[in-house]
Amino acid sequence: MVERSGSKSAEATVHALVPPGERTPLKRPTREEAEAAVRTLIAWTGDDPLREGLLETPKRVTKAFQEFYRGYDDDPVEVLSRTFEDVGGYDDIVLLRDVPFNSHCEHHMVPFIGKAHVAYLPSGRVVGLSKLARVVEIYARRLQTQENLTAQVAATIDEVLKPRGVAVMIESEHMCMTLRGVQKNGSSTVTTMFTGEFRDDRDQKRRFLELVNGR
Repeated sequence: MVERSGSKSAEATVHALVPPGERTPLKRPTREEAEAAVRTLIAWTGDDPLREGLLETPKRVTKAFQEFYRGYDDDPVEVLSRTFEDVGGYDDIVLLRDVPFNSHCEHHMVPFIGKAHVAYLPSGRVVGLSKLARVVEIYARRLQTQENLTAQVAATIDEVLKPRGVAVMIESEHMCMTLRGVQKNGSSTVTTMFTGEFRDDRDQKRRFLELVNGR
């Protein structure tokens, strides 16, 4: 198991919180251009993109890419915008454990698959639990590193909800380590990010880790 502690520059954190519609627009290729690129890659592998079994592959690949990377079209800040204040005075830890996700490594564009544990300490308002899972899903459905994914989820929840603290742990297996390179099956990577009381209070951090581990 490889364990990494997430830390990101202020610039990267700020960019993570900028809604997609407010970023500098990129020139997006047409579907036809994307399909042509897939045919080029097929030919580069040594196969014939015009043979029967591969004729429809470019269309299938571009459709699959739309699903893999649909997180670029969603705004995690908007997802967290609807909150609730009538919680009966509850101010203790809120933990969503074992959130499954799949993402793609930005270095090799191969999957890494795992689960996320997300917690926060409310400060007068809470958000629907499904919204925390949606934030994980949105950032996972982009080209990522696990460190960046961990930091983005924590920073967004911290910025939007302004809780007393946020804790995020992500565990995953990277196909770039199992299908290529060192080819070590079964190894997992763990990253964590803590803010506020989870970062500054050792007991709160310990409680989070114990709850994640089912104690």
